[in-house]
Amino acid sequence: MTRPMLLSVVIPARNEEANIGATLDALVAALNADNIPFELLVIDDGSTDDTFAVVEARGANTPGIRVERNPGRNGFGRAIRYGLENFTGDAVVIVMADASDDPADVVRYYYVLRDEAECAFGSRFIKGGGTVDYPRFKYVINRLANLFIRILFRMSFNDATNAFKGYRAGVVRGCAPIISPHFNLTVELPLKAIVRGYSYRVLPITWRNRTSGTSSLHLEEQGSRYLFIVLHVWLEQLLTKGDYRRPVEDEGFKPWDSEASDGAH
Repeated sequence: MTRPMLLSVVIPARNEEANIGATLDALVAALNADNIPFELLVIDDGSTDDTFAVVEARGANTPGIRVERNPGRNGFGRAIRYGLENFTGDAVVIVMADASDDPADVVRYYYVLRDEAECAFGSRFIKGGGTVDYPRFKYVINRLANLFIRILFRMSFNDATNAFKGYRAGVVRGCAPIISPHFNLTVELPLKAIVRGYSYRVLPITWRNRTSGTSSLHLEEQGSRYLFIVLHVWLEQLLTKGDYRRPVEDEGFKPWDSEASDGAH
């Protein structure tokens, strides 16, 4: 018998007292319903409200929940990077604290990562996907940015800027070093995974705008940072002659049960 794949969920949170409890409750319910072993790792990124206390209270009753403070400089990307350095699972999914990501999609990611591909990418803009209350200006900017990325990398995946993605642990290690300190991490990690030769599957997902609090994303501040990291990865693809690609002997996807039975984990 092989042990089940442990799923870590990394959740960056800054002043999400009003949302984080419901987000955790919904994730726990969805994962338990499918008997998925999990770790929910919340990274408190300098909150000035009771975000840390809310998560700590949930963790007292649910062993799979833990919270850590980002010990370095604050920043969305820095918080995720800290989570990616400290999760314990065999695979990891990055989820927003504001309940914008559907827990049912996390469950679907789990099975993709276990049985079908090393990365699970969602798209809100393919058949079966969708958005609820998506701000019009943000939508236009999103579509233009993703069109630029698709053309530059010659790929069909059309939602690279969405943070909600999943990776096997080996992919995270293989994409090091991750350098983005801000929201541009949302494109750095998937683009590096694609450029470095890891397998992925795209699923339709649903996104819902937050009902409480305000987003930390300010497009006018992040545009140049997104452009920098996109060009950074594109230049890696163009100029490094595959120096950072996964080793040839490691290429090819194995379902989790075959990897576990081979003693890989």
